[in-house]
Amino acid sequence: MRKFFQDIKADLKFKTAGPGQKLSEPPRSRKLHAQAKEDLGGCPLNCAVPLRTRVPKEKPKSEAAPKPRQGPTDEAQMAAAAALARMELKPKARLPSSQEAIKNQVRKELMAEAAASEKGVSAEEKDLVSPDKEDAAGLSVSGVYFICPLTGAVVRKDIKEKHIREAILSYFSVDPVAASIMEIHTFNKDREKVRVGVETMAKYLDNIYLHPEEEKYQKIKLQNKVFQERISCLEGIHKFFQAIGFETKTLPVPGQETTEEYYVLKEEMLTRLEDLKDYKEQLLSSEPVRAQLDRQLCVFKPSPEAARFELPNDFYNLTAEEIKREQRLRTEAVEKASMLRTRAMREKDEQREMRKYNYTLVRVRFPDGYILQGTFYAREPVSTLYNFVREALKDDWLPFELLGPGGLKLTDENLAFNECGLVPSALLTLAWDASVMTDIQAAGGEQPASPLKAELLSRVQTLS
Repeated sequence: MRKFFQDIKADLKFKTAGPGQKLSEPPRSRKLHAQAKEDLGGCPLNCAVPLRTRVPKEKPKSEAAPKPRQGPTDEAQMAAAAALARMELKPKARLPSSQEAIKNQVRKELMAEAAASEKGVSAEEKDLVSPDKEDAAGLSVSGVYFICPLTGAVVRKDIKEKHIREAILSYFSVDPVAASIMEIHTFNKDREKVRVGVETMAKYLDNIYLHPEEEKYQKIKLQNKVFQERISCLEGIHKFFQAIGFETKTLPVPGQETTEEYYVLKEEMLTRLEDLKDYKEQLLSSEPVRAQLDRQLCVFKPSPEAARFELPNDFYNLTAEEIKREQRLRTEAVEKASMLRTRAMREKDEQREMRKYNYTLVRVRFPDGYILQGTFYAREPVSTLYNFVREALKDDWLPFELLGPGGLKLTDENLAFNECGLVPSALLTLAWDASVMTDIQAAGGEQPASPLKAELLSRVQTLS
């Protein structure tokens, strides 16, 4: 608006400056001199004839000087000043300081859109953008679930450890020896410490079994350095001692006036040495109690939404700190894209990307359009998927192939899902062996309406 009024003022100055002059015309001083000569009747200006005797010729009306344009009135000037003041009071929009800033902002937005579309808008990215707007009703699965081997209950991932602990503790009322062994192997996460402690405990029991007449082997000093470093530090070990027939006693130390605490084997256990041997074998052969991943098998009707996945946070091996780290890594990825990297550097980045996922949700689309869905560990071999599909077929002997994105055949069943790029989700296509299908048709056999088992089709769902 300021520039608008400045242009008006400049126009007024121009139009009030008098008539214009062409470049081809002589200078204005010469023109005035010629006009004066003409007015004097052709006499030069230095003529001796007095000026009062010369009667100038009357100019024609067409050659009269143009009337100068009248300037703006005081009222108009006041109105213009008021309008200019109003424009200056309005807040001005803040524009980017440079063209480079605009490019950077656009680049960031494009990167965010590409990251969101690359994995079907994964749960991790939704947390980074809008962590409080996750719609559980729209998820492909509600979470990752496990089956407790002790109770058979299906529990969520976030409470499976608590459920297993409660199941083991409740098992003490049934079999205290087995429960204590499960506690030792399950609750202690350092596998090397467990191995060393279990082997040391086995030696104690071997000495009792092989030398039942030796009283020294029937006592274990609790303050013994080896016992403290290898055995006492394990959770559940003291319950095991009590379950197999040891009791705590305070005994004098030979040759000293002090006393020490010992685990002492009860006398009745000397008549049950074979039981001690069995306990030792159980202790050595036992494994941690691990919940089994629930496949969450689902069958869906043919749907155009088969390639759309919405996954919960359970499918990602990320804590709050790791999510921040992933955001930083994405920024670094943009810089890496503009620099040359060695093959070893690229392979390292690929390995780190594969470790980001713990689970994967896989859908297999059959030729008739029906969809079979299951949950798998990201590091499981693809052979588990083939077995999963085969168990869902009426005729499990029919050979088939699984085709990945772009029609790529999954021929190496020993590769893991993450090694095949099938994480955190994937849509595969099942293709029957063409030669076998030809033989079936030649034999007059009819292909069933659906190759899936009837009990699976009875609970078919609609994919939303």
